[in-house]
Amino acid sequence: MQQHEFRKNILAWYDRHRRDLPWRASRDPYRVWLSEIMLQQTRVAAVIEHYQEFLRRFPTVQKLAAACEASVLSAWSGLGYYRRARMLHAAAKVIVRDYGGIFPATEEGLRDLPGIGRYTAAAIASIAFEEPVAVVDGNVERVSQRVSGKRLAGEELWAAANRLLDVKRPGDFNQAMMELGAVVCTPRAPGCLTCPVIGLCATRGELKATTKATPQQKREIHYALHCRNGDVLLVRRARDASRMPRMWELPEASVSGGSLLFTLRHSITTTDYTVRVWQSALSARIAGKWVPLDRLDRIALTGLARKILRKAQML
Repeated sequence: MQQHEFRKNILAWYDRHRRDLPWRASRDPYRVWLSEIMLQQTRVAAVIEHYQEFLRRFPTVQKLAAACEASVLSAWSGLGYYRRARMLHAAAKVIVRDYGGIFPATEEGLRDLPGIGRYTAAAIASIAFEEPVAVVDGNVERVSQRVSGKRLAGEELWAAANRLLDVKRPGDFNQAMMELGAVVCTPRAPGCLTCPVIGLCATRGELKATTKATPQQKREIHYALHCRNGDVLLVRRARDASRMPRMWELPEASVSGGSLLFTLRHSITTTDYTVRVWQSALSARIAGKWVPLDRLDRIALTGLARKILRKAQML
């Protein structure tokens, strides 16, 4: 493949067609870092509002480091994978305490921070500091494999990405590769006719799948919605819970007795949930807390609890 032509074509396309996303308005490493953490395993459309609200609450790494964990989790609520928020908070404290509030400017230095792996470190280093290092995420992997016509993995994939990299504009090139994978070279039905590098692509379409997709499991779960005098009853997950520890949610409900308020759908990784929300008699066994409705946006709710309360027009 003609690497020089590939770089020229993809950067020209990116300069003309890149999406106007809020984190692209600045090369500030704090904002780049925040966007990269939020975008992990989360759709761009879901991140934009959370990103802007998070910056409103914590406009600098110093403000984030000084915040309590509950405030950070509250701002993160709805994005899921809450370990990301906890590690973000931990890394902010390290940056302020050990680095005087100044981000390390290299991939190697960034990888010493909590929650920052190879991909995230390379993204921050290239976008914020123009270090000539390639990134590899799902989009870059897909573009690289289709262009080369080969199943690449591990160090071979990272090496291929670094060979393609434009060292004069590494941040823009990395974003162009990710953008191409997100909006043109998509997992299904790629838009090859609009691709700026179609003439250099060995596949021009989807690579033949080598493994079967994991089938979605289906489950039904039930929650109780108890309200009184402008308060709603919530329960808190245990500190040692395997998922979303110390987050607030609605109490689980028995399917016998009570009246069904509404049903909604909720998906987590490979499981699709049918969620039924009930109005039922309050059990004395529920060790919960009555929370005023005007405080709901300041506590750390699970994503599902937030979805239920929005559906009930309480949030």
